[in-house]
Amino acid sequence: METLKTAANKHIPPLRAPPSPRHILSLYSTFITKNQSSVTQIESALRSLTYIIPGRFRDAELASESLHSSIQLLSLYHDTLLTRVVAKLPGMPSPTQQSSHNRYTKFWVGHSRFYRRVATALAVVQYTQLLWEMMAKRKGERVRWRVVVILEVLKSVCRLCLLRITNSRPLVTPPLPEREVIPESEGESEVEGDGEGEGIEDEGFSEIRERERERPRRGEKEYRMKRTGLSLPSLPNPSDISSYLLSKVLTADDIKAPSALLNKTVGSAQLAELLHILQPVVYAVAMSRSRDKKNWQPWLLGLSIEYAARQLRKDGLRTTALEREQWGKRGWAMGWWAMRGAFYENITKGFLHSASEKLPSLVSGVLDDYLYLWDGYYFSTSSE
Repeated sequence: METLKTAANKHIPPLRAPPSPRHILSLYSTFITKNQSSVTQIESALRSLTYIIPGRFRDAELASESLHSSIQLLSLYHDTLLTRVVAKLPGMPSPTQQSSHNRYTKFWVGHSRFYRRVATALAVVQYTQLLWEMMAKRKGERVRWRVVVILEVLKSVCRLCLLRITNSRPLVTPPLPEREVIPESEGESEVEGDGEGEGIEDEGFSEIRERERERPRRGEKEYRMKRTGLSLPSLPNPSDISSYLLSKVLTADDIKAPSALLNKTVGSAQLAELLHILQPVVYAVAMSRSRDKKNWQPWLLGLSIEYAARQLRKDGLRTTALEREQWGKRGWAMGWWAMRGAFYENITKGFLHSASEKLPSLVSGVLDDYLYLWDGYYFSTSSE
């Protein structure tokens, strides 16, 4: 019997210890890095689905908004992972291949740990603010407006901190770098060379890596040399030489230091930035104290502060392209004032309800769901 027990024990495979959370996160990071395009498409599809599902807001607005906020937070985490990978790649994109916004935000994210934490906290609040309002509304209007004011104060404090960290430079939207496309070959080599993920990949991820290596690279425009890893650009189209040469020309912003892409605000320009930051708090407080939704005073107060901020801004010869881009975004964001407060209750709401009756049933159903959202929630029309 002892001989049989000894033989049986020899054939029993040893038990493997369960993977630690660090190993699981490393595997997940490897998967996200190698499948960036697929993950981005899935995120976009899920985000769009939460926008167009009929009946999204009437019966299960809390569950649906929880799904939407979760997708946004997961995308934020994926952006953090991909940013780390891009920073470790040997061939970093040249200034002409990066947007001014990404160059500026990457500089401050890498230069100041406090900036990264504050910007991340601001993004988290923005992604979850409507969800917090929905949960607070179930406890009454008074609690709801109290939560709205607290969230606006938190966002303003974060923006004031960012203004202080960047030495009174204008705020950018979003405050974190946007997602960049990682070249497939570079992404794989970076993942393979990462010491944290060595020896922890299972057979499933090994098979995925082999399939990625064997996949033909379709539409590759550059030839990558095997020994040096450098790439040779393709020859331009003979009929479009001018566009090719213009794409290689460096502009003034391309040779500037990242911190110089935005000028420091002084005097009236700094006051304009402060008014832009404090305007949401003033408007939220005014709305919380107004008992009549059709009262024009809160709406006129908020719009006048935003308009004053635009008038105090200096638009001179020293204005950079990134600054003009950010103020352009703020100008388009002012269109949301047509969906807020007294203007919405007295003008826009009646127009949209009458238009909904004339539209096809499928389109009018989606519009009615959004009308329910715009009628009852403050952050549904918040521009920031």
